[in-house]
Order: sequence, then C-alpha cells, then structure tokens
Amino acid sequence: MSSKTTYKLFYPNTSSSPQPPQKIIMYLKIVLLLLLPLLSTSFVSPLPPLPSLKLHSESESHDTWKGDAKTLSSATEAEETVFDINEIAETLPHRYPFALVDRVISYIPGEKAVGVKCVTMNEPHFTGHFPNRPIMPGVLQVEAMAQLAGIICLNLPDAEKGSVFFFAAVDGVKWKKPVTPGDKIYMEVELTNWKAKFGIAKAKGVGYVDGQKCVEIGSMTFAVAKE
Repeated sequence: MSSKTTYKLFYPNTSSSPQPPQKIIMYLKIVLLLLLPLLSTSFVSPLPPLPSLKLHSESESHDTWKGDAKTLSSATEAEETVFDINEIAETLPHRYPFALVDRVISYIPGEKAVGVKCVTMNEPHFTGHFPNRPIMPGVLQVEAMAQLAGIICLNLPDAEKGSVFFFAAVDGVKWKKPVTPGDKIYMEVELTNWKAKFGIAKAKGVGYVDGQKCVEIGSMTFAVAKE
C-alpha cells in the first residue's frame, strides 16, 4: 500500500492569503521620483537659453510714430504733377531699367524743372552695388538729372520732337551723401545755354534727399544726335 505525501506551503501568517508587497512598490515610486531630476540632468543636454525679447517702451513708440498714413501722405499734396510717367515716356526714349525720372512736379518751359526719382530695391543695379549695402551708383544719379535736362530740351520750341540728346561732357560733380533704396531724390535742373543751330545744350543740377543735398553738378553738356 503506497503512502501519499502532502505538502503544505508555510506562510508567516497562516490565517491570511499572500498579498502583493504594496509598501515596497510605494517606496520604489518615491525613490524614482527623487532620482528623476538627477537622471534628467545627467543624460539630457540642457536646452539653450531663450533669446531675450526687447520690447519697445511707450516713450520709444511715441518717438517713432510720426502720424497716420493720411496725414503723412498729405505732406506731398502741394506736389502738382506736370509730367507724369506716361508723358515722360512720350518725351524721352529711355525705358526700363534706364528710365530714371518718375515725374516732374515743377517746370518753367525752356528754363528749369524739378523732377522726382523714387529709389526702390527692385532696381537691378542693387544686386551688385553692393550686395550687403545697396547704394545707388553716383553715375546713375547724374544720368537721372541728365534725363530731366532732356525733358527741358526736348520741349523747346525749336527742338525736333523725337530727337535724342547725347551726353557730351560733365564737370564739377560732387556727391554729398549715399542714396539708398527707399529714398526719393528731388532733382532740380536749370538750362544754362542752348544753341539750336549746333544742337548743343548746357545745364546744371542739384539733387536732394529728405532736404539734404546728395549730388551736385556744375555743368552738363548735351549734343543732339545726328542721323
């Protein structure tokens, strides 16, 4: 007759069934929470500091606010357009990118004129003059005033319509300040001599940006192109 052996598991408290170690799990959680900041600083590289934002103070904002658009635009209300861009194109043969007079706002036939050249970043010479500091070439400032002189000459009573005036000479040129995109050049050119028989004209000119002289020309000589 075979005997059957029975085994009984021993628990410290035989009256209760085994329970999961809840206290141990709780202690591990607390330890992990305490170690988490140390682990994050050890294995994660710190983030770079955020750039500081410079906010304009109320006084600075008032210093740069010069008025609303309507008020500022009315400052040019007295500028009466004598020749607009279309009328200039009918007078001068120049075309983009060499049309350098946008409008004429003051004019005495056969004597003098005031023209405006609006300088914009879209003009092709700024891609190379200069890439990191755009400045309108001085020779183009002279050319702009020569074109304004051409408007005076081509509207003379004894000048043939459709004639082309060639630059013959320029003297006494002085540049006073750089001209950059966003500037508006106010040019004044005065005809000093006109010999219709020989087709020779002489003029002088000066240009201003924001009331400051930027270029001055003592003498320009033009000759009517012969066929």
